[in-house]
Amino acid sequence: MKKAIFSMSMVALIFSCSPNDEVTDDINDSVNTDFSGILNLPTDFYNYANPDLPNHFVTGQVAGIDNTPNNNPVTDEGATLGRVLFYDVNLSGNNTVSCASCHIQERGFADEGAFSTGFEGGLTGRNSMGLANARYYDNGRFFWDERANTLEDQVLMPIQDQVEMGLTLNELVSKIQDQDYYQPLFTDAFGSSEVTSDKISLALSQFVRSMVSYESRYDEGLEAVNGDEDDDFPNFTELENIGKDLFFSNRTQCSNCHETATFSGDQARNNGLDAVLTDLGVGGVTGNNNDQGEFKVNSLRNIALTGPYMHDGRFATLREVVQFYNNGVQNSPGLDNRLRVGGGGRGGNNNGNVRRPNLNGQEIDALVAFLNTLTDESFLTDEKFSNPFVNN
Repeated sequence: MKKAIFSMSMVALIFSCSPNDEVTDDINDSVNTDFSGILNLPTDFYNYANPDLPNHFVTGQVAGIDNTPNNNPVTDEGATLGRVLFYDVNLSGNNTVSCASCHIQERGFADEGAFSTGFEGGLTGRNSMGLANARYYDNGRFFWDERANTLEDQVLMPIQDQVEMGLTLNELVSKIQDQDYYQPLFTDAFGSSEVTSDKISLALSQFVRSMVSYESRYDEGLEAVNGDEDDDFPNFTELENIGKDLFFSNRTQCSNCHETATFSGDQARNNGLDAVLTDLGVGGVTGNNNDQGEFKVNSLRNIALTGPYMHDGRFATLREVVQFYNNGVQNSPGLDNRLRVGGGGRGGNNNGNVRRPNLNGQEIDALVAFLNTLTDESFLTDEKFSNPFVNN
């Protein structure tokens, strides 16, 4: 796509107005202001709203788990505004961190540390999970403990957190209003340059939902066999095909928690990390004993790059994760049935033995090899998800 330096005239006149539109006085006053030293955006909007998804993303189960609400569909204009907000350090109390500080594109929009560093140097209480395919988390709730009912709720919470970004919503709105480059962006996205916390929430949510990862070697292989996962993928090695078969087998139960081509979960689950809980997860939010130790089941897309793993970053490598599920799952009262012998659902089978797949060394290597095929290099380098600020 042809690029040009972002200017107010380009956005206000090219993006917003048809020949019959009247440009308001405030936009007229600002069209001559050039922000090329601040932002670098393309002359035409990137395609956020209608990406060219493969068949296995637009048919079947995947189409039914999209958590995009009717009142906030992804638009090119809204996601463009969201992209700028996502990378803007003005969203923190001392202008030192942005959303992207803890969600790094080349890391699958995760963080390289077990915990992330906030605006004054403090550490977050949990690991920053990857954002790929967030729109396909079935119940639409967010954070490890699912305390946010929607993505629209979630995106404002780190900004207000006193460790992470340290602003009130009023302070956030005031700071964004003070940045002149936002006027045309808000106008394009919402028809008005007025800044509100609701608009910030909607735009950030659109940008995050636009982060769909669908161009991995797994996707290429699935297309090559016309969607039949049981067939060997011609672009896989023998070891990767063995890992694929194990992943989708009842023996491991991997695909029963990480479902569909998005490899996302449908709800929080207790995966037996600890027999004695130090973090109650969802149970700490709901107060329900049946929810204790349950955590969100995030997408496995780009999982090779989003470590360390689990809500507390306790596992440094994918091999450690596979070894845990092989022989380390703890028989806690709330352990998900899918991790019990003969189980197939959530909870309720507390007397069953823990499922032990008894994978040998080669099979563990095979599962790790398969998980590596979920890496999407195009997603990790796509400029439409990158930092638009010239000097950041």
